[in-house]
Amino acid sequence: MTSALKAATAPKAAPSRKSKSSREAPPKRGEARANASALTLPTLHESTTSSGLKVIAAERGPLPLVSVRLVIRAGSATDPEGKHGLADFTARLLRRGTRRLNAQAIDEAVEFVGASLSVGVSEDTLSLSLTTPAEHFVQMLGVMGQLVREPTFPESEVADARERELAHFANDLDDPSIIADRAMVRALWGDHPYGHDVGGSSKSVRTFTRDDVVGFHEARIGPKVAMLVVVGAMPPNRVVAAAEEAFSGWTGGPDAPMDIPAPKGIAQGGRVLIVDKPDQTQSQVRLGGPGMRMGHADYFPATAMNIALGGGFTSRLMNEIRVNRGLTYGVSSWFDSMNAGGVFALSTFTKTESTREIIDVALAEIAGVREKGLKPRELADAQSYLAGLYPLRTETNESIAGSIAEARLHGLGDDWVEKFRDRLRAVTPKEVLAAAKQYCFAQPPAVVVLGKADVVKKQLKGLGPITVVPASEYE
Repeated sequence: MTSALKAATAPKAAPSRKSKSSREAPPKRGEARANASALTLPTLHESTTSSGLKVIAAERGPLPLVSVRLVIRAGSATDPEGKHGLADFTARLLRRGTRRLNAQAIDEAVEFVGASLSVGVSEDTLSLSLTTPAEHFVQMLGVMGQLVREPTFPESEVADARERELAHFANDLDDPSIIADRAMVRALWGDHPYGHDVGGSSKSVRTFTRDDVVGFHEARIGPKVAMLVVVGAMPPNRVVAAAEEAFSGWTGGPDAPMDIPAPKGIAQGGRVLIVDKPDQTQSQVRLGGPGMRMGHADYFPATAMNIALGGGFTSRLMNEIRVNRGLTYGVSSWFDSMNAGGVFALSTFTKTESTREIIDVALAEIAGVREKGLKPRELADAQSYLAGLYPLRTETNESIAGSIAEARLHGLGDDWVEKFRDRLRAVTPKEVLAAAKQYCFAQPPAVVVLGKADVVKKQLKGLGPITVVPASEYE
C-alpha cells in the first residue's frame, strides 16, 4: 500500500513493495521558507474524445517537453473477490504487447526518441505516465493509446509475470518492514476494498490466468472512467487532435467508476496483532486509527498537526523516541487518504526488549497533542515548512500534470494549487486542536507488532485482545 504527505499535498501511506511513494523528511527548523511568488497553473483547456475520454491540456514552455498522465479509476479497490492484485498485475502487462507492437518494439519505440513510459497502480487508480520530447508527442501518445485500447496479453508474458511476482513475494518475507506494512493494511481496513496490498498476495497471484487479465481489462479499463492530462510545449488544439487519433475507437470498461463504500471503522481497532518471526532481534511496530478521505475539510489543520507530531526529524515523536530515549533510529506518523476514506498511522522499530516502551512513549506523545494541540511556534514552523515546499509541485510538467489529475479525481477544485498556501497559513491553533482530538487515537488504535511472539506477547498485555499469526500469512 501505497501508500504514507505526498510532497506536502496529500497525506501519505506507509511504504511497501507496492508503495506509491517514499517518505520525505522535513528539514531542520528554519531551513524551509515560503516562496513569496504566487503559484499559478497554466490555463486548462478541456475536451472529450469521440470515445468519451476527458482530455485536459495545459500549454507550458519553454522546454520542448510534454508530460502526459492517463488516469483510470481502476485501482486495487476494484480487484475482484479472490483476485487481489489483479489491477496491478494487469497494469504491468499493458507494456508487454499490443496488436501492432510486441514488448521489445514498445521498449525500442520509447527509448529511440528519448521518452519515458511507466505504469502504476494505487488503491483508487491505474495510471500511465509519459514524458516525451514535444516533436515526438503525437507518436508517443499513439503508443500509449495502443497500450490501453488493444493489449494482447500474450500467454507467455502472463506466465513470466506471474513467476516474477511470486518470486518477489517470497523475497519479501525477508523484509520485516514490508510484512508489517501488509499486516497493518489488513488490521486497519479488514474486508474493505482497501484492505489488501496493491499487489495482492502469493495466494491470489498464483491463481491469475490470461482470462483473468483480459476480463479485468474489458470490465474495468475504459474511456468513460479515464482522464488524460497533457502539460508541456504543445498547443491545446494539437493535443485535442492527437488524443482523438490515439484513443478513437477505445471501448470497454464501465460507464461510471465503481462505488467504493466509506469504511465503517478500523477493523482491528483496540486489538493487538503479533506477526511472529522468531529470527528477529527487533520489533516492527505499527499503530493506526481513523483518518480522512481526500478533500476533507480537516486536511490543512491535520496536515500541519502531523508535521509537528511525527512528520520529520524535528518532530515530537522523533525528539522523544530517538533523541531523548534512543529507542530507534526512525519513527514517523502520517495520514493516508484515499477517495473513500483514510487512516492515521505510525511506524517505527526497536529492539525486542523495548517493544512495549516504544509503544507507550509513542501513545503518550500522541495523547499530548490530542489533549493540548501544538505550541504556536510548532504550528508556525509546520506552516512555514509546508508552504516553502509546496512550490515544488509546480516546477515540472510532470508534477503539474499530477497535481491537476489529483485535484480532479478527488474533487479538490481547480484552485487547489493556487490557494494551497493561503489555506495552510490560515490554519489556527484551535483548528489544529480540533483535528488532533479527532484523529490522534481518540479511541484505542490497532496495534501491529512483527517480531518474536514468545517474547513480545507478555509485554503487550493491557493494550487489547492479542492475536498471533505467522509471518507467512502475509506472503
